[in-house]
Amino acid sequence: MRYLFATNNPGKITEIKEIFEASGLELITLSDLGLYFEAEETGDTFEENAMQKAVETIEFLEDNGFDDIAVLSDDSGLCITALDGEPGVDSANYMGRETPYEIRNAHIVRQLENATDRSAKFVCVICCAFPSGVMLTTVGEIIGEIAPEPRGNGGFGYDPIFFLPDKGKTTAELAPAEKNKISHRGQALQSMIEALKERQT
Repeated sequence: MRYLFATNNPGKITEIKEIFEASGLELITLSDLGLYFEAEETGDTFEENAMQKAVETIEFLEDNGFDDIAVLSDDSGLCITALDGEPGVDSANYMGRETPYEIRNAHIVRQLENATDRSAKFVCVICCAFPSGVMLTTVGEIIGEIAPEPRGNGGFGYDPIFFLPDKGKTTAELAPAEKNKISHRGQALQSMIEALKERQT
């Protein structure tokens, strides 16, 4: 069984491929097939969005003659306590999908300038949809807080403002291997890999 991860985000693809391929499972992307597809995200929860993207993508593949590929998708986001959980499920579209993350991060830092509670968490839900109609989901979370200013050049998205007190670093300051071990996406993906391997036995 081949697995396709339904994302057009190059940073996310790099992270996921490193984790996935180390497990011995084959992972491809739409670009590997010469295809492009952008699934809808109209759900109210991370799980709803992940499932929607997986189902729409597997239907797209079947329409294009690929009916032997399982599709993985994720929905993830940053949930900030002082902002009532925002940006949450709207993390990818926060302030507009085309707005650079440098601007989004600076905006969030300004909003929390006088906040006494800077706690936040990254959440990731991964869904795997099989051609048979079977679906699996896994969840990962990492707890941290919003840094007073962006720090680090690694990772992508909101990583420069997500501070881990026990590490003394933002997730953008972590080495890729270290981040993959503890991140919300890394946790959800490792759980998914274990579930997929169990299914193959």
